[in-house]
Amino acid sequence: MKITGFELFKVPPRWLFLKITTDEGIVGWGEPVVEGRADTVRTAVEEMSGYLIGKDPFRIEDHFQVLYRGGFYRGGPILTSALSGIEQALWDIKGKALGVPIYELLGGAARDRMQIYSWVGGDRPADIGAQVAAQVALGMTAIKMNATEELHFIDSFGKVEAAVARLAAARQAGGPDFGIGIDFHGRVHKSMAKVLAKELEAYHPMFIEEPVLPENNEALREIARHTTIPIAIGERMYTRWGFKQALADGYVDIIQPDLSHAGGILEVRKIAAMAEAYDVAVAPHCPLGPIALAASLQLDACTPNAFIQEQSLGIHYNVANDLLDYLTDTTVFAQTDGFIPLLTGPGLGITVNEERVRELAAVGHDWKGPIWRNADGTVAEW
Repeated sequence: MKITGFELFKVPPRWLFLKITTDEGIVGWGEPVVEGRADTVRTAVEEMSGYLIGKDPFRIEDHFQVLYRGGFYRGGPILTSALSGIEQALWDIKGKALGVPIYELLGGAARDRMQIYSWVGGDRPADIGAQVAAQVALGMTAIKMNATEELHFIDSFGKVEAAVARLAAARQAGGPDFGIGIDFHGRVHKSMAKVLAKELEAYHPMFIEEPVLPENNEALREIARHTTIPIAIGERMYTRWGFKQALADGYVDIIQPDLSHAGGILEVRKIAAMAEAYDVAVAPHCPLGPIALAASLQLDACTPNAFIQEQSLGIHYNVANDLLDYLTDTTVFAQTDGFIPLLTGPGLGITVNEERVRELAAVGHDWKGPIWRNADGTVAEW
């Protein structure tokens, strides 16, 4: 079998899909995208594709090594996201050719089902209690919410109290056993992160995510001294080398690699194995589309230290279109009691509705993240 072609589809609300074709008619799908930089990643995929034309799609590890190391400059969100989408599509081809889901090629299933969580509250969190109650009514057992709006290096305690009130409302609506992830989203600087973590602790969140920007991970040592809440990081970290120091430092409890950013399915499996050796849990980041979610669930199936999976159905970014719009069988992601069963179909375990993909690729998107400013006019983290 040989790789014969690449096609890329920029589809709403903010995604980029990749289709790789072969001379035996088997196709694979991947999701190589950086949110807000879809066109840049498209170009990176196109640059990499020339090497792969005519190659055996089964040689996934070798192709990863060439595409990652062969360009001399390596890593970062653009190059690694392009590589991630290619890698996902190659695994999809291999699983389809062999008639098995990808997790069967990575050691087999380590679980029967996977817990998931939904998003509530939006970028500027509001109406949290009602939204959590709605998720409970759907049978969900966990959610994630943003902790704050923008925060300056030192900001008012009123913003801290507002964050505490939102978490209190979520806890009241969800009950004592409901999982509540709190995303600091890198919006919070070290000094305020310490205050927030201490004040939120009484409401027992499941984790605090990105309490500081990844470039400031050395601050996790200080933040960990102020809280017993599990600390989660990793959505903006790439490859096993990007996670190595944080795991060795010992201040992280959960890693959240994104399978469309961190290097793909096998690379995140390697990262998860590193984390397991440090007694650290895995909760893959995935506010993206159906291909990225399917890749994440394939990883979850064979990864014993994966404990919960993000998914984007109903997330605030998905205004006109949602992830089920691009599948022929929308039941594959149906949850029961907050869990999704293993995907048992070959490859990624989903069937992409190519006709719908092509239709909406003609619409496209130009999604960009918002620009936020503090009260004094300085640029704030979104």
